[in-house]
Amino acid sequence: MLNVFISKCVCQYLKGFGMPKVKAVVNIENVVASATLKQKVDLNAVVKSYPGVEYRPEQFPGLVFRLKKPKTATLIFNSGKMVCTGAKSEKEAKRAVMKIIKELKKGGIIIISKPELKIQNIVASASLGGTIDLERAAFELGKTMYEPEQFPGLIYRMDDPKVVILLFASGKLVCTGAKREQDVYEAVNKLHEILEEKNLIYYD
Repeated sequence: MLNVFISKCVCQYLKGFGMPKVKAVVNIENVVASATLKQKVDLNAVVKSYPGVEYRPEQFPGLVFRLKKPKTATLIFNSGKMVCTGAKSEKEAKRAVMKIIKELKKGGIIIISKPELKIQNIVASASLGGTIDLERAAFELGKTMYEPEQFPGLIYRMDDPKVVILLFASGKLVCTGAKREQDVYEAVNKLHEILEEKNLIYYD
């Protein structure tokens, strides 16, 4: 009897923390970070030091500096603004920006101040391991957009954390708009719980 009582307590405890029946698989696909050097950068001087960079000012005002490790592409503007894309984590994005600044210094570009770095957007994919009833979800979730004749996914705007999630009938999700990795996991878990509570997801 004591064991039954303990197991019931554990179940109630886990329920309080919102544990879906099936664990979602979440992958961070892209972290977009911006940085500012608070000074002008001579992009032509960067091209001379690093011929491998892409710079076509007649087409686009920014220079593209690619790194193999971490695999990222960073736009550098002569205003000193930088935008890094392709990182798979916040840490990786910061590492990429700092590595590029180190390379610029090595190439003779004088950089005085420490960059101000900010995460602008995190895009993640997730799989909930079940089938979602999108038609019912469009009514039950609120703040949704679902036009299956135009796009097969349902667009759901979550207020807290503030993200936009694309839901597909296959149980796959795409989460965008997060500023922290933690927000992605919170949003996916919260949505997963809501779908289960409202019986909008089915498992084989």
